Amino acid sequence: MSLATKAMRTEVNHQKTDFEPNISTSSPGKPFVWTTFTGLLRVVLLLIVLLSYQSSFAEARFPKPEFESGHVPPETQTVAPRAAKWEYVDVAVLFVLLCVMSWFVLGKRSRKGIVWTAVASVLYFGVYRLGCVCSVGSIQNISMSLSQADYIIPLSVIAFFVLPLLFTLFFGRTFCAGVCFMGAIQELVHIKTVKLPLWLTKPLSFLPYIYLGLAVLLAATGADFIICRYDPFIGFFRMSADFGMVIFGVIIVVLSMFIGRPYCRFLCPYGVLLGWMSTLSFRHTTISPSSCVQCKLCEDSCPVNAIAKPLPVKTEKPNQGRRRLIFMLLLLPVLVISAAWLGRSISGTLSGIHPTVSLAQEIKWENDQGRKTNSEESQAFHSSGIPAEQLFQDAGEIQRQFRLGSSLTGAFLGLVLALALLKTAVLKKQKNYEPDKANCVSCGRCYRYCPVGKANSVSL
Repeated sequence: MSLATKAMRTEVNHQKTDFEPNISTSSPGKPFVWTTFTGLLRVVLLLIVLLSYQSSFAEARFPKPEFESGHVPPETQTVAPRAAKWEYVDVAVLFVLLCVMSWFVLGKRSRKGIVWTAVASVLYFGVYRLGCVCSVGSIQNISMSLSQADYIIPLSVIAFFVLPLLFTLFFGRTFCAGVCFMGAIQELVHIKTVKLPLWLTKPLSFLPYIYLGLAVLLAATGADFIICRYDPFIGFFRMSADFGMVIFGVIIVVLSMFIGRPYCRFLCPYGVLLGWMSTLSFRHTTISPSSCVQCKLCEDSCPVNAIAKPLPVKTEKPNQGRRRLIFMLLLLPVLVISAAWLGRSISGTLSGIHPTVSLAQEIKWENDQGRKTNSEESQAFHSSGIPAEQLFQDAGEIQRQFRLGSSLTGAFLGLVLALALLKTAVLKKQKNYEPDKANCVSCGRCYRYCPVGKANSVSL
């Protein structure tokens, strides 16, 4: 972390300029399920052992200070950090809820069990833990730890990032079913499904990829943790959000009453990773416990449009599909390169989010205008004694990081768009109604609509 960043860590509120620092200065059965659960249990136990080692090492390296002068520290006005043992409890609760939810989804096919597990998740991770620690926000911690050597990520955060992905790889998106308290809130308030048209759903489903790219870029450069900053639900639990975020949260909750999981489908960046893992999952929930009779009763039951209909292969001219596929393959590198160029072109604007770059713009403006802005950040910088050249050098280095990161983010988004178009050129025959493994959140609402499974399923 640069000297300027350490001196001024708060956000800069000042008159914006177009200044850019000079960069030249810097069929699976129960045995399989049981074996998988025991394997995941070993992973959790290993994480707990590592957490214990990390805690004991930290205590030995940094012993508690002794105050012998009679000084009485003032009472803190912030929430004290949780003891290490409570981090183990958080990880253990996450693991247990994942196991229980996977059992209700795949083993019992119980909608009622899914709902009550979702309630338990909201009560613990939302009401009691106030929305922290969170698997969705852990993306930022992982990104920062991979890009900044001086950032030490807690192993509990790693566990919250990895465990849902592991369970999704084996059992589908059972984490999304209700273990994630944000998804659970949207699931519990949903009362009537209003289907969105396909022309609107398709563009909106691209937003989580943009959100993921921006979140990784800003966290990796140390600019901001936007997932936490714009979390629509934490403000309800902590009673500390500003008015704008309260309105945003209320809008998401109201939309969730009629539109299936709007945050999960059109914003959640962690859902992108879970969708990838679910596509490769060894097991996944099914609409029917046995063969599909194609009664079409489940067609309108899914609030997130994750039921794929039977799709016969269309008859077309022999070379028509081949020409479409070749065109899409040729278009792929064009989209990736173009998106990378576009990302690089807006890197200057994005870098202004970083406090150091923003402060450098303010100081440069003061030097050019010959007068001071008298902002708190400017006053703190001038009182620190740090040369302006050092600030500009640090800002230039950060802008170089943004140019590279923005180019990679743009290339990633271009690749996602190209693959989505390429998918439309590949015709896949499907005989029955099946869940879309990438988008299905394993909510179990379709269980009660299937006449084949009514006798064995437990519905709510």
